[in-house]
Amino acid sequence: MKNYILTLLLLTLFAFPSKTKAAEGQLLAGTAKINITPQNVLPLHDSVFARSLVLEVGGLRIAQVSVDLVGFESERVKRICKEKYGISQVLISASHSHSCPIALALFDRSKTYPSNTTYFEDRIIEVVGKALNDMFPARVSAGHRTFPQLGFNRLIIRDDGHARESWFGDAHYNVENPERIPFGPVDLEVGVIRIEDMQGKPRAIMMNYACHSDIVCFNYEISADYPGVAARKVEEAFNNEVNCLFVQGAAGNVESLQISRRRTGPDDPIKSDYAPMVRTGELLAYEAIKLAKQLPEGSDLTSMKVRTDSLHFTGRYDKTLSFNVHLATILINDNILIAACPGELFSQLQLEWKEKVRLADAIPFVFGYTWTGGKSPGYVPDVRSAALGGFGADQNIHGIEVGSGEMIMNKQLENFYKLNGLMRERPE
Repeated sequence: MKNYILTLLLLTLFAFPSKTKAAEGQLLAGTAKINITPQNVLPLHDSVFARSLVLEVGGLRIAQVSVDLVGFESERVKRICKEKYGISQVLISASHSHSCPIALALFDRSKTYPSNTTYFEDRIIEVVGKALNDMFPARVSAGHRTFPQLGFNRLIIRDDGHARESWFGDAHYNVENPERIPFGPVDLEVGVIRIEDMQGKPRAIMMNYACHSDIVCFNYEISADYPGVAARKVEEAFNNEVNCLFVQGAAGNVESLQISRRRTGPDDPIKSDYAPMVRTGELLAYEAIKLAKQLPEGSDLTSMKVRTDSLHFTGRYDKTLSFNVHLATILINDNILIAACPGELFSQLQLEWKEKVRLADAIPFVFGYTWTGGKSPGYVPDVRSAALGGFGADQNIHGIEVGSGEMIMNKQLENFYKLNGLMRERPE
């Protein structure tokens, strides 16, 4: 009984009230892209960017920002975008590149890589402002395309019944899966949300795919990894008149089948091989381009509903830990559903949630590594993966409690049914 009362008290203290905003009318959209690579930083392989997409319907204005960073969260960005730009909801989606300046600052202590939070905050605020300066009447459409997988589930079940990460070799499996065995489960789909003007010309494409951005991890050079290649290829396919925002999915346990050799340090004479990164980006872009060109024309009028929520969890091992997980659920035209979740969700959570959403004839998108408030919970495994174990599943003493992943996705599902009107507020 005491534990039950304590749980209720914690939920009251840490969870903020659910909020729903809705509007219908003409969709206005604006998009922008800026280079956020700090100046005079070497070595540099390819630049990192911030891309924004602002959507507005009937005064309800949201901003999606995709950044080529390992992760990013900022209450300052949220506050300024609300005060300066009238943004109701800001979503900051990190591609999770392990070669961005922030990641390199963690990996390589021998050099000073600019990872100043204020610098990136200012760039994000700037790119949102640029998008607002070029708003246009728009339509939206969305869909998915299945194709042969680019990634594999890196937690591989071993002879003792438990899972170990792919970089752990044993008598049967080689380190880093050089045979490219397509271990699963993984999500085989790329999702696209296309924003076009009223003449039918594509102006922005959100490309949603779940696979870790660490093909060239420990390369000790700044790079946006495969999402940077994919976004650039999509933009080139539309004569650079489209802005492509890569949005990572639930990729907490998904590794690329193609991977470059890990360097032992910045002084390793063997340089990183970027061919796997480029090829993976090209393959993803090909599918996204094909899908974007096949999507039907969107409707002239748009409805948009946004619901924000939070859930409180303790730690798996350390019950004194507190995780306040902020969520956003966005429903466009009653059938395009976006579940914005922070942290590194495992792929099983995405697969099961999408299957349930499709029972209601909606088009589901999981925006992983996406900050809307609070702090990132880190890795969020499903229950079975938490039992099987491995990196991100059971090896972190500071990890989140078991079952939190299912609770997060169930809350997203509940909010969807509230937004589409099926979830009654009282008995009838």
